[in-house]
Amino acid sequence: MKFENFDLAKKLRHELHQHPELSNEEVWTKQHLIIFLKTHTNLEIIDKGNWFYAIYRAGIDKPNIAFRADFDALPMDEVIDLPWASQFPGKAHKCGHDGHSATLAGFALEIDQLGADNNIFFLFQPAEETGDGAIQCVDFIKEHNIDEIFAYHNMSSIPYNAIGIIDGTALCASKGMTIHMEGSPAHASQPETGINPSLAIANIVKAIPDFLSPEKNKGLVLCTVVQIDVGEKAFGIAASIGDLRMTIRALYEAELDRLQENLEKLAKEQAKEFGLEVSFSYNDEFPETVNHKESADKIRTVAKSRGMQLVELKEAFRGSEDFGHFTKLTKGAYCFIGNGEDYPPLHTYEYDFRDEMIESGVELFKALVEL
Repeated sequence: MKFENFDLAKKLRHELHQHPELSNEEVWTKQHLIIFLKTHTNLEIIDKGNWFYAIYRAGIDKPNIAFRADFDALPMDEVIDLPWASQFPGKAHKCGHDGHSATLAGFALEIDQLGADNNIFFLFQPAEETGDGAIQCVDFIKEHNIDEIFAYHNMSSIPYNAIGIIDGTALCASKGMTIHMEGSPAHASQPETGINPSLAIANIVKAIPDFLSPEKNKGLVLCTVVQIDVGEKAFGIAASIGDLRMTIRALYEAELDRLQENLEKLAKEQAKEFGLEVSFSYNDEFPETVNHKESADKIRTVAKSRGMQLVELKEAFRGSEDFGHFTKLTKGAYCFIGNGEDYPPLHTYEYDFRDEMIESGVELFKALVEL
């Protein structure tokens, strides 16, 4: 990567870090990235409202290869002392999406200056953290007949600058699930005159381990209770309303769907038994992110040819990513570039994206274009 391009990309990363915006609120971030590309490249830029993409055109009959970066931040405070620290309390780039976007922008500089034999699409995506960003962009795949799409995520626990890759599922499917139950209130001295959801919710929680049994599932299946909210702090009133909130997760979407069906069925049975009304709501829905072997093999080839350490992941990461929406529609692969085995984990106060990884990502993407 040219030194001047790395310097520009690093400066861009610091600017993005100082101005974090949460999912679906990334107005300044998107505009700043567009201004950067308009200032430093001659690429065609397509503004789609919440998101945008840039295009390098090599020719009508050339393959269409896409590279994606996310640009939303997390609802966290910046507590470490950084020259480029977040200027907004309660918002910070503690997942490294500022680095992902700076990498893609740096890659765009290099392609604009050096050229390529393929049509290259630079996709800048919002709202990855809430799982609804990629779904906003999926029509892009068919509209431009994208032949293949790639992305990376920085990852602690992997050796510094090593490339982590796996065939098949790379990240689990997951969603937030809320079971809402309503009965009727009663004086605490006469609980039998009301309908209390507490026992129904307790029975659901008690049944969860059976649904997760390895004997009943092909892959990893998890159900994490994140909140139980029943009644209120009023000792004279028996509870009448309750919410059970869980994150359900699975290696395979089919098994996630089955877990959801089992939980809904049990909740309806419990509601009928106790005379409760029951409803369900969902948020932060992520597909499984599946790597196509052909695309993953290209990443392996590039890592070896560029002298990068290659780490063959033995299992998928339990976390989720909405990149899987793209690989349902076309070939593609999602890899990881290591922050270092002892580097602070993502989504923690101590974390900050390592600037040097911008160059690693750019060189990885450039080599993929050259295959």
